[in-house]
Order: sequence, then structure tokens, then C-alpha cells
Amino acid sequence: MTLHHLLTPDQMRQADAYAIAAGTPGIALMERAGAAVAKAARRHWRGGRIIVLAGPGMNGGDGWVAARLLRDAGFPVAVAFLGDRSKLLGDAALAAGRYQGSAEEATGASLAGAGLVIDALYGAGVRLPLPDIALDLIRAANASGTPVVAVDLPSGVDGGEGAVGDAAIVAAETVTFFRRKPGHLLLPGRGHCGAVTVADIGIPEAALASISADTFHNAPALWGDAWPVLQPETHKYRRGHAVVVSGDAMSTGAARLAAIAALRSGAGLVTVASPPDAAPVNAAQLTAVMVRPFDGAAGLADLLGDARKNAVVLGPGLGVGERTRTLVETALGGERAVVLDADALTSFAGEARRLLAAVAASKGPVVVTPHDGEFARIVPDLDHGSRLRRARAAARRSGAIVVLKGPDTVVAAPDGRAAIADNAPPTLATAGSGDVLAGMIGGLLAQGMPAFEAAAAAVWLHGEAATEVGPGLISEDLPGALPAVLARLA
Repeated sequence: MTLHHLLTPDQMRQADAYAIAAGTPGIALMERAGAAVAKAARRHWRGGRIIVLAGPGMNGGDGWVAARLLRDAGFPVAVAFLGDRSKLLGDAALAAGRYQGSAEEATGASLAGAGLVIDALYGAGVRLPLPDIALDLIRAANASGTPVVAVDLPSGVDGGEGAVGDAAIVAAETVTFFRRKPGHLLLPGRGHCGAVTVADIGIPEAALASISADTFHNAPALWGDAWPVLQPETHKYRRGHAVVVSGDAMSTGAARLAAIAALRSGAGLVTVASPPDAAPVNAAQLTAVMVRPFDGAAGLADLLGDARKNAVVLGPGLGVGERTRTLVETALGGERAVVLDADALTSFAGEARRLLAAVAASKGPVVVTPHDGEFARIVPDLDHGSRLRRARAAARRSGAIVVLKGPDTVVAAPDGRAAIADNAPPTLATAGSGDVLAGMIGGLLAQGMPAFEAAAAAVWLHGEAATEVGPGLISEDLPGALPAVLARLA
């Protein structure tokens, strides 16, 4: 399987430079890019003029090529360009010079009568904020209801961050080149892209090695090689033993959701560690999942003393306060894998140093799974910028794998690797879905998957399971949907 790298604008420029240095002229790359855009325009054209909005840089050059090819094929085309056409440089100037059709400086009236708009104003490397004339054109294009094909990335969307400025094109389709950019997957930018087509314009695959790209689309190609494969001689003890720590008798449901998810994810054995008052409640509602009582941090340490219990999940329904903090520190005091979610994170609001010290002392892998609110409470100084930037910064600081949850969940590792997911349906916005995700990560860690791969795989499976269930999803449905998803994965 081929890894789906995501390239920042700077990395894409490096890829272009690599191809040019390897012998492909820049104008050849631009011609192929323009041809891919023209092909997409044909798919969307339903009559009327095709208006190409051409910016002052290389993105505009792609637009000039597309305009020429469409005009030569008999389509009614006009170019509306920003700035002084005579000041275009390099390949963009060459592409503009080859176009002999209608062209005028862009104004508010440029889109009148358009049946299709090609947005070649700015690409992934746009610097926000945009000039007023560009904002006026973007707003006019969006207000017109005319289909838009965007070149590389809709104008107004930051390619590296997914941020949107004062206005951004809403495209029916975006044609990008060689590899997608983070802005194609991160929100709110993703919502402006429409369908994304990645066109091969002749950049060699070897360019990736020269770039050292470490951001990925979260898909099976990323973690499939680390997936636990069952052998004929496999037995339950070889598949690992996950422990989920329960809250008190009135807060047991979240732990059970996590435990069942860990079992469905392939862990050979799963135990719910229960405070004494919660043990009967959990035991009455669990079958394949075992229940073991424990009393306080000392009791948890004793229960976890069995080295075969190699992964532990804390947080779902655990309660907020000092008791939870001491349980987290106890779990982190060993070589086992640890997943910290929900209350296990919120309990350290204002005490991030204490949590970081405990994570640093752990001899096993640690995965933390905050949503935006929990993230802001624990590391408020990092709560700015894109989800990708925040998750990476938190992973570097903590030494843990960070799963920053949301509709564009990011999994980040301390070594800089990051994966962005785009397969989470909005039905996952329901109570308990995060508990299921934590359990799935714990189940994969118990089977020996490396922490980054386990977290990324669980995030992807979580989204696929939700899609499998469809409308009406409640969190209890997710573990039951996993067998169908796993069968397709196999």
C-alpha cells in the first residue's frame, strides 16, 4: 500500500524544484497541471462562459494554461486576472503569453453570465489576509451559485493549516498536484474543497525522500504493516490483556463501553478494574469482559502487578479529582501501555507539570486523547493555531502520542509524525463515542501495535464503524459494527 503523504506549501515547492532539477521543465509541470484543471472543468460545465480567475503567481499560470486548452477545444472562455499581466514572471508569463483569447483585469463584474468559474487566484501557499479585490471576487463567486473548480486549493484557504481568512472560495471540485495538502483535510478548509482530485503532473515519487514529509492522511496504508496478524497457533494470552479502570457505582457505563471496544478490537482478554461498590454493577452487565475489584491506588497497583496486563485505559467515567490523579500516576509507574482519556486528563487541569512528570517517568507508551476543551484546560498556552500544530506541539512537550479529537482528528507523535483523519461522520457527536475510541486504542496496544500506529488505526476504525452504523448511531453500536469493518480491512 502507498502512504498518503500530505505536503505543506513549502514542501510542494521543494517537490517542484526536485522535478525541475531532475530534468522536467517548469512549464511542462504547469502545462500538465492546467490540463488536469481543464479536464475537471469539462466535467462540471453545463453551458455559459467559463471564467478563469487568474492570480499573479504560479497558480494563475495553471489557470492560463487551462483557459487556452479549453478555448482550443471550443469552450467559451474568458480570463479575469488580478494585477498587471505584463508583470507576470517565469512560467506564469510564458503560459499567459500562449493564451490568445479574451482577457481583462478582474473587476466585480467579471463573473457576469458565468456558467463555470475556475479559481486560479491563489494556491496552497496563499498568505492571508487577501487583498480586497480578491475578497470581492471570492464573495461574488460564492454568492453567484456558479460551480467552481479550484486550482490546488480554494483561494482563501491556508494550505498548511486549513485556516480560512475573511472569505474563501467554496469549490465543487479542487484539483491539486502530486499530493494533497493538510488544508485539504483540516477544517474549516476541508469544507471549501468539494471533491479533491490529485493529478499526476510528472513529479517523481523520489521527491518525497528529499522532502522528509512526516504528515499523512490517516488510512490503512499508514499503519497496515503494523496490524496484528493472527497466526494458527495464536491464543488469547498472546493477544494481550487490556484493563479499563471504572468509576464508582453511578458512573460505570463509560468504562464498560471502553472495555467492550477493547475486546472487539482484538485484545485477548479485557478486565474492568472496579471500585468495590461498582463491581456488582459492572459484573451484572458484562460477560466476556472480566471484572476485578480494587481499592484505591494501592489496590490498582496490586491488580496491575501481573505483567500480562499490558495495557490500561483510564478516564472514562473515572471522576475528576485527586483520586483520579493518583490512579493515573499509579498506572504510569510501569512498562505497560497507558491510554489517558476524559477525566484522567481533566483531573490535571492546572497541574500539567504533574501529569507531564508522570508521563515522562513511564517506561511504556502513553496515548492521550483530549478533545478541544480538555486540551485547552491542560495546555492552555498551546491552544492556538491549527489542530495539526497544537497536537504536534503537545506531543513534543509530553513525549506521548496525542490524539486531538474532532471531525478532523489529528494523531501526533513526539518525533513529528502526524496523521489527519477525514472519515469521521457527524453522527459520532454522541455521548460515549470517545470512551469507545479510548478502548479501541487500548485493545490495539494490548496486541503489541506501536502507539502511533495503534492510535491512528483506532481513529480510522472508529470513523468507519460509525459510517457502518449510519443514522441513529449511539455509542453502544460502535463495537458491534467493528467486525464488518475489520472484515473489509482484512
